[in-house]
Amino acid sequence: MKIKNALLSTAAATASLFAIGATAQAATVTVKAGDTVSQIALDHNTTVDAIQQANHLKDVNLILVGQQLEVNGDDSTTTTTTTTTTQTSQPAATTQSSSQTTNQASQSQTSQSSQTQSSQTQTSTPAAKTTQQSTSSTSNYSNNSSESAAKAWIANKESGGSYSARNGQYIGKYQLSASYLNGDYSAANQERVANNYVASRYGSWANAKSHWLANNWY
Repeated sequence: MKIKNALLSTAAATASLFAIGATAQAATVTVKAGDTVSQIALDHNTTVDAIQQANHLKDVNLILVGQQLEVNGDDSTTTTTTTTTTQTSQPAATTQSSSQTTNQASQSQTSQSSQTQSSQTQTSTPAAKTTQQSTSSTSNYSNNSSESAAKAWIANKESGGSYSARNGQYIGKYQLSASYLNGDYSAANQERVANNYVASRYGSWANAKSHWLANNWY
């Protein structure tokens, strides 16, 4: 008697486990003409006892057309859905990768454009310096030419451009006082003394010429 009770308890526990499994993965099936509980159990990978427990059937051999029964579900639908979701998400990743590539390309173009502009700016700077140097050189040349012309004009007025010309105490090409020349009447000394005299008194030969024109001497 004890052994029989133990077997019945075991069978009940087993049926309970099947019922729990059926409830956890329950699916609803509508009974069609010709269906049997055993066939439904076979089609849905479950047992007759599990269907009986889930639907509280008093007679497993008595089911009606149109009746809805809860049975263990099939995992294939879930798997298919997961796979589809994964495949659908891939284009989004591809789109994101494409967006990153586009951004990188845009940043690269911007960087190259900045480098090109910087290079052009650096290249233009020497040109500007060259122009300034050229202008400065031209200005200096013009000033030197003006000074030389003024100096030659004064020398011609004073002595006709002769280093040996004399007029009393005034000697040489620029008719300098003998005390200025300090006894040295060479052409080199006359040039040096004349430049120092004009620079200290007038600042330039052009100014000395202006003074000569106004006063007939310098």
